[in-house]
Amino acid sequence: MSNLSAFSFGQRTLDLTRPQVMGIVNVTPDSFSDGGTLFELRQLCVDMAIERAQQMVADGATIVDVGGESTRPGAAPVSLQEEMDRVLPVVERLNKEVDAVISVDTSSPELITAVAELGAGLINDVRALGREGALQAAAATGLPVCLMHMQGSPATMQDAPSYDDVVEEVVSFLSYRAEQCVAAGIAKDQIILDPGFGFGKTLEHNLRLLNNLDQLQALGLPVLLGTSRKSMIEHVLGRPVDERLAGGLATVAVGVMKGACLFRVHDVKETVDVVRMTEAVLNECKV
Repeated sequence: MSNLSAFSFGQRTLDLTRPQVMGIVNVTPDSFSDGGTLFELRQLCVDMAIERAQQMVADGATIVDVGGESTRPGAAPVSLQEEMDRVLPVVERLNKEVDAVISVDTSSPELITAVAELGAGLINDVRALGREGALQAAAATGLPVCLMHMQGSPATMQDAPSYDDVVEEVVSFLSYRAEQCVAAGIAKDQIILDPGFGFGKTLEHNLRLLNNLDQLQALGLPVLLGTSRKSMIEHVLGRPVDERLAGGLATVAVGVMKGACLFRVHDVKETVDVVRMTEAVLNECKV
């Protein structure tokens, strides 16, 4: 069983017995949610990414998640060199200027190795370390990993996703990948699970996963919730991407009640308020 009260992220530790908020810092030109607003001239991009991360930490984020490859539905692959060029300067500056755990959203073994050397504290992989060499590279870093479930690939994942039982299949997949990580030398208490909302799933799949998140909790590993601005909110509320905050916050409240302990979001300040208020209700006191 993980020691959630002192979960190690490289040189930093966080108490995962309480929900922690992870702020999203995209350094891509085609992010579904921010349209690449940080991707302008390269140096300006780095400066803006650092400013955004600093504001997120001031708003209550304890982790910042940096990604250089868009994984939106239909996204085209990015070259390794381009991904490294986008991510490495940001991670290097974050380690010097921002007091938070640095998470890197990547599937590339070469980038996994490089960001660990620059001070990253978490490898967050939408492909659950399934790319050739990624599992070995992650194990060699000694860092914790977040394994996400995705049916298909970003280019095809929303082409009629289908499951016999989405909850059972997601739990089974993540359990298997966690076992593979342990076999490769990653300690069980360094593994986080992400059911992958919106990654190869219909609205019905997403809602069922969220409503049955306790079944994933039964594996005894920390669970990350990533529903911020996702299309599931549009499908329920009919809201465009820039009007999905309220719907996303509702999923966060449900996630806290269902036992998730990490929340990957774009809107940190509002999410922190929802987390704290939900905690107060569950504990019947201010925490």
